[in-house]
Amino acid sequence: MQRDQLRELHYITPISNVPSILERGLLSHALATKVRHASIAKPEVQDRRRKVVVPHGLPLHRYVNLYFCARNPMLFARQDQHDTLAVLRIDTAVLDLPGVVVSDQNAASRYARFGASPAALRFVDFVRVFAEYWTVPDDPIAEWRNKSVKCAEVLVPRQVEPMFILGAYVSGQRGNELLVGVSASLKVTIDPRLFFLK
Repeated sequence: MQRDQLRELHYITPISNVPSILERGLLSHALATKVRHASIAKPEVQDRRRKVVVPHGLPLHRYVNLYFCARNPMLFARQDQHDTLAVLRIDTAVLDLPGVVVSDQNAASRYARFGASPAALRFVDFVRVFAEYWTVPDDPIAEWRNKSVKCAEVLVPRQVEPMFILGAYVSGQRGNELLVGVSASLKVTIDPRLFFLK
């Protein structure tokens, strides 16, 4: 992946969290536990992530995890919640912040490769990350690999300040109304395709 191929990064969150995020910024899992918030994380996934320490870095739970592409298995698994979720658009300038790390697939994968940002972008497979789907009929190993690569991450230590939030995507009119209701200042774009509705 080349830096100039990226327009933005993504963060998936319940719309109810947006006012707090706009006030405090995006918080790492460790910091977010101290703030009242709604979570869409699966406990078993968080148990795995809790055990991961980034090489030459911090425990994984002390990073904010951003996706290159939110149209990924995590969002797909939450289709039934689509109208209460937002995908926040994050400025790629965070790639240049101190201590930021790139993982070439889901950071909880035992096969993930980590590297300092932005140089480690070269390890990320742009075609797989931005592919429409990750499924591979009759090849479960290739499909598993694609699924993990679709969830490649940018890991920002501790916090992403509100100034890096460019706007948000929602799945439809209900999401738009909910988001405008909690934050009239945030630029909102309706994109059903991102949420697997088209």
